[in-house]
Amino acid sequence: MAWQVKQLTFIPMREIVLTMNSSNERESFSARLQQSLKNAHYSPDSPTRLAREFNIRFDGRPITVHAARKWLVGEAIPTQEKLRMIAQWLGVPAEWLRFGGADAATPHGDALNGLARFYSEDVKLIADLQRLDEHHRQIAREFVRMLVRVNNQK
Repeated sequence: MAWQVKQLTFIPMREIVLTMNSSNERESFSARLQQSLKNAHYSPDSPTRLAREFNIRFDGRPITVHAARKWLVGEAIPTQEKLRMIAQWLGVPAEWLRFGGADAATPHGDALNGLARFYSEDVKLIADLQRLDEHHRQIAREFVRMLVRVNNQK
């Protein structure tokens, strides 16, 4: 009868702690992302909507619904570039979204003046405007300015 000797592998406590910390970081990020989505009036329960809204705004490679789901359930954290875009879109500090801390999940300066957060219809409108030639873009700008003036007179 031959005996098989199995080699035991010991995992240093430091590696176990690092694994637990990264899991906690992903879960904490997920909670902050969900709260930011709620504050911006988006459903935190729809990875499809998150992926669609993200891809409308992001110039780089689009994300999949699976990637968005992983962000929402705490299985992954987006790259720094993607995280910055999410923070800008939702009107929260990128540092807070990634790491938490003292900064609250309230809009920062850019979001307060309306520059940081656009609705998907607005993003599509801007894309349509960019497809126009310069003459027609100028007409569209003047028309929008006129509407704003009329609206402010009410």
